[in-house]
Amino acid sequence: MSLPLDRTLLRPGLRLAVGLSGGADSVALLRGLAERREELGLVLHAAHLHHSLRGAESDADLDFSRSLARQLGIPFHHFRVDTVGQARPNTATGKPAESIEEAARRLRYTWFRRLLASGEIEAIATAHTLDDQAETVLGKFLRGAWIEGLSGIHPVLKFPEGTILRPLLSTTRAEIEVYLRSVGQTWREDSSNSQPTFTRNRIRHELLPLLETWNPRLRQHLAHMAKLAQDEEAWWQAEMARLASQLILPGRPVRGGGRAASDGLAIDIVRLAELHPAVQRRLLRHAAQQTCGTALDFAATESLRTLALTGRAGQKLELAQRLRAERSHRELHLHAQIAGSSLANSTKVALEFTVGVPGELEARIFDIRLRIVVSTDRASTNPSSDSAVLRAWKSGDRVRVKHSSRPRKVKEVLERMNVTGTSRATWPVLEFDRRIIWMQGVDLDPEPGISVLVTPLTPSSPNAESADDAIPE
Repeated sequence: MSLPLDRTLLRPGLRLAVGLSGGADSVALLRGLAERREELGLVLHAAHLHHSLRGAESDADLDFSRSLARQLGIPFHHFRVDTVGQARPNTATGKPAESIEEAARRLRYTWFRRLLASGEIEAIATAHTLDDQAETVLGKFLRGAWIEGLSGIHPVLKFPEGTILRPLLSTTRAEIEVYLRSVGQTWREDSSNSQPTFTRNRIRHELLPLLETWNPRLRQHLAHMAKLAQDEEAWWQAEMARLASQLILPGRPVRGGGRAASDGLAIDIVRLAELHPAVQRRLLRHAAQQTCGTALDFAATESLRTLALTGRAGQKLELAQRLRAERSHRELHLHAQIAGSSLANSTKVALEFTVGVPGELEARIFDIRLRIVVSTDRASTNPSSDSAVLRAWKSGDRVRVKHSSRPRKVKEVLERMNVTGTSRATWPVLEFDRRIIWMQGVDLDPEPGISVLVTPLTPSSPNAESADDAIPE
């Protein structure tokens, strides 16, 4: 039998590398394309990224992938990265800590782009399947994603250096395993795919099977939802480009006509009010994105819409991710938060959140998603559900910085990090059992049996797909 794949993404002469982890999906994609490379006119390569996560198991994945490429007569590229080290915060640059999933994804696409930039290949094919699509859409729905989030994994992802292709998005894992067995091809199993500490694994092994007892075709329905959302997003992008040129204005108006140059953008609220609510929301989110790269959630969008349509002249609103709005008689002005203004004094936003231990929290004011994981040993000795508080630091807070001989004042730590302005006033810390166990950008002495995993909510680039794939198979 042959492997079902989307041939419309491929063209004769394409120099294509397959992202090969050694798992069933990527092995099937490489084998399936290798069988048809003459028919399709492809120049195939294989690319393996060693994440240094599973010791000898990762080394065996590399050996297996190299051997398979050699067996198929395909050029093999590989690279090693320190995923755990890269996930740690960097106090010098202010880079926050990342989850292992997030760091692995970022490193993978960084290497892919480097390969594309070399000019040896034009595109990279990844082995995302219909099951991956379903898991992605469900995961984003659970996090409250907008329609663009529900569009899931796109079949084509374009970077300046080249293109990422997903030819297996309509193929299920079951079909892949049937294909591999039919050709007598083995594959590697990734032990991390069964670890419940990763959100995607919990969705894959717990939530989706449970939901399928209600609807056995749920995966297909979620994949269809992604396709519908992709097409609607494409239409909205074109529509926003048209409307933005008419309703979004640069700078501020001046007497006698014309506009004075200033930071930010303005929206004509009279014309905004004439639009359907769906268009109003899209336009406001588009303007916020243009102003400071902020992807507004539903609550923030509605706050802006309320200010624009029913607010009074001079009224202001401060939102997470440095976005500030101010209403005049005829316009809504948006600009990035300036250094020195204090979000801590704003009554519009909360700066304290309670999170279960173990538990997970999304705090948009701090632009982070935080997950607290408890070890089996600690859970067995202390099974009660404790809670921690994520908040902005306050005077008198002290932290135990790793390798430091004594507790340090948070104020002093921020001074050494050269943190100033609004960032300083709202710098987040996590307090548990009257002790700060996490501080953004700082390595603290660990709390026994408790791990704090933090990822940024803001995508690293407009092309980023924040949860389109987990750690390699």
